[in-house]
Amino acid sequence: MSPSSVISYHGTEPENALIPGHTTESGGVKVIGALFRGLVSYDPLDAHPRNAVAQSITTEDSRVFTITLKPGWTFHDGTPVTAGSFVDAWNYTAFGPNRMQASTFLAHIDGFAEVSAPDATQAELTGLRVVDDLTFVVTLAEPFAEFPVTLGCGAFFPLPRVFFDDREAFEAHPVGNGAFQFVSRETEKYIRLERYEGYAGDDRPEIDGVEFRIYADLGTAYHDVVAGDLDYLDVTPFWALDGDRYQRELPGRTHDRTYLGIQTVSFPLYDSRYADRRVRQAISMSIDRVRLIDRIFSGHQVPADGLVPPAVSGRADDQGGELCRYSPERARELFRDSGFTGEIVLTSNVDSPNGPWMEEVCASISETLGVPCRFEPIPTLGEFRRKLNAQEVTAVFRSGWIADYPSIENFLSPMFRTGATDNVGRYSSAAVDRLLTAADTAPSQEQAWDFYQQAERAILDDMPVVPVWYQSTLSAWSPRLRDVQPNPFRELDLYSVRVAPAGGEGER
Repeated sequence: MSPSSVISYHGTEPENALIPGHTTESGGVKVIGALFRGLVSYDPLDAHPRNAVAQSITTEDSRVFTITLKPGWTFHDGTPVTAGSFVDAWNYTAFGPNRMQASTFLAHIDGFAEVSAPDATQAELTGLRVVDDLTFVVTLAEPFAEFPVTLGCGAFFPLPRVFFDDREAFEAHPVGNGAFQFVSRETEKYIRLERYEGYAGDDRPEIDGVEFRIYADLGTAYHDVVAGDLDYLDVTPFWALDGDRYQRELPGRTHDRTYLGIQTVSFPLYDSRYADRRVRQAISMSIDRVRLIDRIFSGHQVPADGLVPPAVSGRADDQGGELCRYSPERARELFRDSGFTGEIVLTSNVDSPNGPWMEEVCASISETLGVPCRFEPIPTLGEFRRKLNAQEVTAVFRSGWIADYPSIENFLSPMFRTGATDNVGRYSSAAVDRLLTAADTAPSQEQAWDFYQQAERAILDDMPVVPVWYQSTLSAWSPRLRDVQPNPFRELDLYSVRVAPAGGEGER
């Protein structure tokens, strides 16, 4: 790769090996998104879905879908992408003994319950059938009109034969079907990709490659992008916003946009100290979101009034009501009635800029409720996620969500359905499960949205997570880059960005 045509991109160490069905955190997701292409992709401006590997996705009843692939797609090892590449990947991801973190994204497919059990012996979903090399049929357990929208999510990406023949070799050298192919990797330092010349998509990138540089500290990444030693940074640290410092240090090299994400804090519901929802509600109402955003982010975020960000299809305003507003007297009343004793501990990884705002949340809780609150940092996102998945975290922990696909369903089912993969706090409500199922199977989109909104209100009343703010991000780049477009998922659009001529200034 020519160094002049390869861009450097801020990254964090992925939690797991680069397997699409086992990657759910942001550090790995953006690498997976460069290595693979799914049946659909999402527009970099407004996230609307459009066919990618799929030629067509058709259905008459929103339960049985016939999917036809475009010919000519290949994996990076030159083998063809076939219907079987998708079916085999989905079966592997769904099979419980494989312990894939994104498995529940496939829960709508017929046979998932039997296949997904930890001790399952049935390894293939009954709802998947290969017709020929370019055609397969998906049968869902119940109608789900949103199903085609979900298919750009990494859990639905294809896998090559080499993965099934030798998973260890694949993990050492991932093989995808996307616009960029794997070159090399050094843990905690970098992941290098180069443009795949055999890429069959109609959105062929201009750049020759991308190096994801792993940073333990966001401040270091910010200083590097200011100096031109790093080409792209997804999010600037909070202190760069103070007094508009970033405008002086990065003139014409930043972009502030909202995206499909929410920042929350969650309760470890497997810890009996947080079993009483009055404790959880009191903590939510003790957080002065406006003051936090003004102090830490100079007003660059939007206080959350529910679980679903603006611009997501099906969203309703003010779903949380008083529970999502600073209400100190009500918070103290609920907290007193709950009988909670002892201190409150908050925790988060700090290789992204989470410490200062978590400490501000702690200060607001302590000031409002009159209880000691302290913040315990965890050095890296990978360690943080491993502890969460092992249920080793007993503190109130930083959480949040960036959309996998642009639907209200994606902000509810993956985190709040009983047993869902990303339900790391172990929330469970039979009433919420019923509402989510009713929404999934509703005969019209309007009826589905009504059920999803009812489910959202029920979740907020239980308050297993505290909505804090809807995400916006100030991205930054070096003078080398042109046509910089941050997408609605907080990532750089690698398909449109270009490298400026030597000595040229960057521009959007």
